[in-house]
Amino acid sequence: MVSHCTMRKIKSDSPKSVKNFALILKVLSVIYKLVQSNTYATKRDIYYTDNQLFGNQAVVDNIVDNISCMLKMPRRCLHVLSTSKGLIAGNLRYIEEDGTKVNCSCTTAVAVPSNIQGIWNLITDAKFLLIVEKDATFQRLLDDNFCNKMSPCIMVTGKGVPDLNTRLLVRKLWDTFHIPIFTLVDADPHGIEIMCIYKYGSMSMSFEAHNLTVPAIRWLGLLPSDIKRLNIPKDTLIPLTKRDQKKLDSILKRPYVTCQPFWRKEMEIMADSKMKAEIQALTFLSSDYLSRVYLPNKLKFGGWI
Repeated sequence: MVSHCTMRKIKSDSPKSVKNFALILKVLSVIYKLVQSNTYATKRDIYYTDNQLFGNQAVVDNIVDNISCMLKMPRRCLHVLSTSKGLIAGNLRYIEEDGTKVNCSCTTAVAVPSNIQGIWNLITDAKFLLIVEKDATFQRLLDDNFCNKMSPCIMVTGKGVPDLNTRLLVRKLWDTFHIPIFTLVDADPHGIEIMCIYKYGSMSMSFEAHNLTVPAIRWLGLLPSDIKRLNIPKDTLIPLTKRDQKKLDSILKRPYVTCQPFWRKEMEIMADSKMKAEIQALTFLSSDYLSRVYLPNKLKFGGWI
């Protein structure tokens, strides 16, 4: 656990803290019963144990994260799971905790398991893992049969900002197989932020960053320099908003960016051009340009940073 967690004080004898203290005790009692009975529940399940008391789901989410940080234990060790939104496909087989055998073919995607710690006997011949930012791009690669056309590979998407289970899965695959991991994100500040979450972690889960990140992740595309190199039509580009520029400036100031000069150069290209591009901009070159030309060439000739 990192030592710079945000500290929050709640006093049991303070009128202002009475309700918060009671809510924490309520959640702790649920966690105790889960651990004692060796069963698991989602944060949504906990909310419905007394939804009138909690008021809304966000209250439970915050309390569970605070308890996890306070006890310096990952959420899954508290027997609290998150509902997965991520998908996985490709050359991978594993067995879930209940004995269910899962075969991730590349024609259909499989939901990321809700209990990553419980999966075992992972088997793959994959040569690399591709993290895809958006579900639409992920589905297009599936439709194009990308995994079978290329070397055996695994594809994962968190459908935007990744949830806890998707990040845990990527880390588990890295720990198990140590195959190269690449990211495919939009050439915009939001896409770069998502890539940084996989590689370096997020502020909200900083206390568990060592279990959730893979520093070896590489940026495969879409690179801002690719826009000019591939002559992507200017009318497919989108001007950076003030919010985009603020996000980009924030990322450039982060300490880990100083250790990534090539990343910094790409972000400076974006800042100077004041333009961004989505992965879908490649379809203006040809409908299957991403899977037929762009990714194969990048992977073959080392076009990552």
